[in-house]
Amino acid sequence: MKSIHIGILLLFPLLSWASGNQKNDANINGHVIDAKTKEHLPYVAIALKGTTIGITTDATGHYFLKDLPVGEFTLAASYVGYKTVEKKIKIEAQKTLEVNFELEEEHLSLSEVVVSATRNETKKQEAGIIVNVLSAKLFETVSSANLAESVCFQPGLRVENNCGNCGTTQLRINGLEGQYSQVLIDSRPIFSSLAAVYGLEQLPVAMVERIEVVRGGGSALFGSSAIGGVVNIITKEPLRNSVTLSNSTTIFNDGTADMNTSVNGSFVSDDHKTGVYLFGMIKDRNPYDRNSDGFSDIPEINSETLGFRGYYRTGTYSKLTAEYHHIHEIRRGGNNFGNPPHEADIAEYLHHKINGGGVKFDLFSPDYKHRLAVYASAQSIRRNSYFAAERNTNNYGNTGDKTFVGGVQYTRSFGCLWLMPAELTGGVEYTYNELNDVYATLNRNLKQTTGITGGYLQNEWKTRQWGFLFGARLDKHKLMDKPVFSPRGTLRYNLSDNVNFRASYSSGYRAPQTYNEDLHIAAVGGSLGLIELAPGLKPEYSHSVSTSADLYRNVGKLQTNLLIEGFYTTLNDVFTLGKTGEDNLGNLIYTRHNGSGATVKGVNIEFKMASPGIFDWQMGYTYQQSRYKKPEQWSEQLAPQQKMFRAPDSYGYFTSNINISHDWKTSVFGNYTGSMLVRHTSDDLDMEKNTPGFFDMGVKLSYHFHLGKASEFEINGGVKNVFDNFQKDLDYGQMKDAAYTYGPTLPRMFFVGMKISM
Repeated sequence: MKSIHIGILLLFPLLSWASGNQKNDANINGHVIDAKTKEHLPYVAIALKGTTIGITTDATGHYFLKDLPVGEFTLAASYVGYKTVEKKIKIEAQKTLEVNFELEEEHLSLSEVVVSATRNETKKQEAGIIVNVLSAKLFETVSSANLAESVCFQPGLRVENNCGNCGTTQLRINGLEGQYSQVLIDSRPIFSSLAAVYGLEQLPVAMVERIEVVRGGGSALFGSSAIGGVVNIITKEPLRNSVTLSNSTTIFNDGTADMNTSVNGSFVSDDHKTGVYLFGMIKDRNPYDRNSDGFSDIPEINSETLGFRGYYRTGTYSKLTAEYHHIHEIRRGGNNFGNPPHEADIAEYLHHKINGGGVKFDLFSPDYKHRLAVYASAQSIRRNSYFAAERNTNNYGNTGDKTFVGGVQYTRSFGCLWLMPAELTGGVEYTYNELNDVYATLNRNLKQTTGITGGYLQNEWKTRQWGFLFGARLDKHKLMDKPVFSPRGTLRYNLSDNVNFRASYSSGYRAPQTYNEDLHIAAVGGSLGLIELAPGLKPEYSHSVSTSADLYRNVGKLQTNLLIEGFYTTLNDVFTLGKTGEDNLGNLIYTRHNGSGATVKGVNIEFKMASPGIFDWQMGYTYQQSRYKKPEQWSEQLAPQQKMFRAPDSYGYFTSNINISHDWKTSVFGNYTGSMLVRHTSDDLDMEKNTPGFFDMGVKLSYHFHLGKASEFEINGGVKNVFDNFQKDLDYGQMKDAAYTYGPTLPRMFFVGMKISM
């Protein structure tokens, strides 16, 4: 509550600072060129730091800012693939200043700005913990339409399919299940447990500016469920007037089609005081039957997504931002797709209607020493579903999920605090979730209401060479008796601009509540598998440490980067899942209970290499071990197992882009998944299997037609999963174990696409 009082006291002087621009007739104009080619660069972002004022260069590489506040400022020019350049300027009334920029290509993004490390904007190189960024360039490289196809191209991250009927996906970070990771939208935790069941496939890349990934518990300030890491989805903000139309059509090796069409528009007023980015996407995919048994192995999906992000600059030092998204999706797996679900031998049918969004008001002083953010976000999900394996006419269910997040954050910058520049950040946040999951014929009537009142405080001392951060979060969770104190500390040492060392510690927790996998009902051997929580389930606590070395070196025009990161997490009272029998309807019951504990440890390696204008190459590899401290038993038919399920000891990826010519470009990309231990139930027999390793590679070729200075047309095509590596021992027929799935999520696919931008 103390942070709220601070924010209220600061609000009134800040409001006076944030008043609108006076007509000073103080202007800036100029151009931006490539330092090597001397060609003008279009659509470069030009920002007057410490204010809300910004613009982009036009199609000819020129810009003009008018009616600016007078005084001394920093003007910054930033562009994807180039080093950010900043210049100190003095703005005077009745004068027009000319400021020109020359930008150098930089494919390794040393000067990239991120927010997920400290809840404040900071340069990636100066962040106290490693933050990886997935940008629009990666989405283009791997020809992805949704997040599930993109996030696996980062160290420590792996996306897997957990159901051969409905295709639920799970994101694992550093070997931990998806329940251990916090997915944020614009830094807000409205991505609830229900949203996480299918959310990675439901969110299109068309709405995403970038994705920031923090691995491990260094992200403790974002709250519970951030033990494995944080995935922060930053939605697109309007920068200039533009319209983009694109389509990607994919054909599986049996002729099954998957079509994705999107249209996006960005509209900005002449004075750049207001702007809105609109997006929409339609997805239409037919079911795919890999083993020709008459039952799908990849579900049918029909979905529409639309939304916007807009801003209104209420003054020179204040800004109001709003975001909204609507997702309507129908997915179904099983057989007899032309008939109602209850006329199928197996059917997993889900009809989602999702509405979410948020507003944020930013306010700061002219010297940027005081910054206040007030925000609120919400998401509502309605899910109508049907799960059955024997044509039961009554297995329809309804699920409702409501999430709300509201908070205030205040940041104070000090020129010198105890011998070093510092930044103090504090805030309070309230998160509410109401879940109702009802299946009358399955005796399932889950009603769960959670409320978390949290406060956080941190201080970061930072110079170009050193960085020290100490902070903590205090949460009172409705389902826990005592408040939870989660400390955090990071250390950064930059031996030089090219050699960075980091270390971090944090603690975290998970409340005894229903998580995403608990809301999925799978068909197992003709029955349904339901997950319930054990009576008296205790909270799970964690302690995480990580260390890293981040090394950069340029050899002539060749830019290289090597990152080596070690991580170790210990889990106390770890949640485990065991098969505990059947209910009176014949449904299999799996119970989540507390185990003895677990440790997850390993190393992530990332290597990047780029020659600007010619090629870039990136690879990542993870070696880790996820083990229970004492063997845990999931089935009475089998001996206890110490190794965690679905956690391969090794996995990795690579991406590469080659500029064949100015207009011809090609990319090659791939994922490797090592052997892992999985569960399998067949004919009432529980088994465990060590799977074979898999390698999934894709190739893409594209050509760009230049229709004018502001318009471009691209055609592309290629193959995903070139070698058609797919699970060879899928279960057959109505008695299949739908959860027995592993390896690449999709088979060999041929794709063609087009994009028009203007």
